[in-house]
Amino acid sequence: MSEYLDDIAAAMVAEGQGILAADESTGTIKKRFDSINVESTEDKRRDYREMLFRADDAMNNYISGVILYDETLRQAARDGTPLVDLIKNANAVPGIKVDMGAKDLAGFPGEKITEGLDGLRERLAEYHDLGARFAKWRAVIDINEDAPSAYAMKANAQALARYASLCQEAGIVPIVEPEVLMDGPDATHDIEDCYEVTEAALNTVFSELYDAGVLLEGMILKPNMVIAGKNCPDQADAEQVAELTIRCLRSTVPAAVPGIAFLSGGQSDEQATQNLSLMNAMGNLPWALTFSYGRALQAAALKAWGGQDANVAAAQAAFTHRARMNGLAALGKWSSEQEKAA
Repeated sequence: MSEYLDDIAAAMVAEGQGILAADESTGTIKKRFDSINVESTEDKRRDYREMLFRADDAMNNYISGVILYDETLRQAARDGTPLVDLIKNANAVPGIKVDMGAKDLAGFPGEKITEGLDGLRERLAEYHDLGARFAKWRAVIDINEDAPSAYAMKANAQALARYASLCQEAGIVPIVEPEVLMDGPDATHDIEDCYEVTEAALNTVFSELYDAGVLLEGMILKPNMVIAGKNCPDQADAEQVAELTIRCLRSTVPAAVPGIAFLSGGQSDEQATQNLSLMNAMGNLPWALTFSYGRALQAAALKAWGGQDANVAAAQAAFTHRARMNGLAALGKWSSEQEKAA
């Protein structure tokens, strides 16, 4: 089993490729569709995801895995092909979001705990049967005057560890995602505050993963970059973001972890790409560094699509461009000139 998990994890962080986060909940995808004046029906959601998964250049060359929502994992394309098979046919790994969202943490106003452990063993068995070979669970950590508390970090880390252990038992690679928010309700913290909280969160997570007996070689870490809150007047430049993020990861993430796939977390498309490229350009890192972006890969494609079949080719071109730019960033070879040339 361990070699099998190792192989999946390695495929998920293949050189020059990254993970498409297409796991928006029904509520979140409705907000995305509202922004382009498209009604969020099951068929429209299927059409949108099918459009992305049939973008052959992007999927075959720059996308190593796709995180799906429960509905999408069960859907078939217009011609009857399961969407999971479209992903597999592009040599990408299908995955599934399994958490039930962040809820208020009792006794700690303003802090969150991610729920979804009840019945998870049975759900993972079903998801494996449906073709999922990795899963994702997101913990949310906000920074403000009173948060995060040590208890909130520990509670979320324990949940992540229990989830990861259950995944590996089911033959599924866990993506472990402790996200320190850059766009929380306050979001005035500076980059040094983010460094301090991210370091503490990752140390807590890896302590719990160790206690739970999680195989580090069979998991992927999905962290935030070390970056100032969006409302902070003192925004660090890309070089500082890259430098502090790598310093933080070196001090917390064991070399046994095969790969780190960053979330974009409220950054602009190009900002998320630039920061990733600068980190990879530093070289000599113990783990693969890549992307696991949702909005930062899809925003341009969604706008180009607009819910119209006639716009599919244009939308696929927009998606392929962003996937290619991030593929270059995963090699440390992205440049603003390439962005403009395209």
